[in-house]
Amino acid sequence: MGNSATAKRAFSKFEIKAVDDAKRIISGIATTPTADRMGDIVEPDGAVYDLPLPFLWMHDSAQPVGHVIAAKVSKTGISVDVQIAQTDKPGMLKDRLDEAWDTLNLKLVRGLSIGFAPIEYSIIEETYGLHFQKWNWLELSAVTIPANVDASISAIKRFDTSALAALGRQKRSVVSLIKPSPGVSGKNRSIKLVREENA
Repeated sequence: MGNSATAKRAFSKFEIKAVDDAKRIISGIATTPTADRMGDIVEPDGAVYDLPLPFLWMHDSAQPVGHVIAAKVSKTGISVDVQIAQTDKPGMLKDRLDEAWDTLNLKLVRGLSIGFAPIEYSIIEETYGLHFQKWNWLELSAVTIPANVDASISAIKRFDTSALAALGRQKRSVVSLIKPSPGVSGKNRSIKLVREENA
């Protein structure tokens, strides 16, 4: 079992269940797949966190747009209430907050990404992915990801060199193809994975 404070990200689809226009609150479920597209597994009920959590736009710490004000963790996923901030003062901040609200409300962005620091993890021997049993939840971000994770996709996760080294993993500059088990269609779909460093 490993132990690390290196920051990582886990991607999922966000299913919006309710919208409160007056308070700018979006409620929904961040589904957590059995294994993400890098072969890693993040256990939802391993989350350690304090509310409110920062809600960022595309993981840009210079562009906070609100807070996660409620979260309910289960073994199958995490349900959240996210409140987008608002201001009546004209300017760039108001424009950014309004754009974030409209974009989420219209479901133009339907992905979430959890920024976290691993506490306990182990290596999955079959795939060499990582299984995170316990982790510090640092922030939540709205991100643009393919809505249909079962289809053939090209997924890019960015890790800096130090993060990979701390986890005992090397950067892979090659493209690998894996075939997940058939879905309800009964057809195997190849998934194209690419790993690269942060620029």
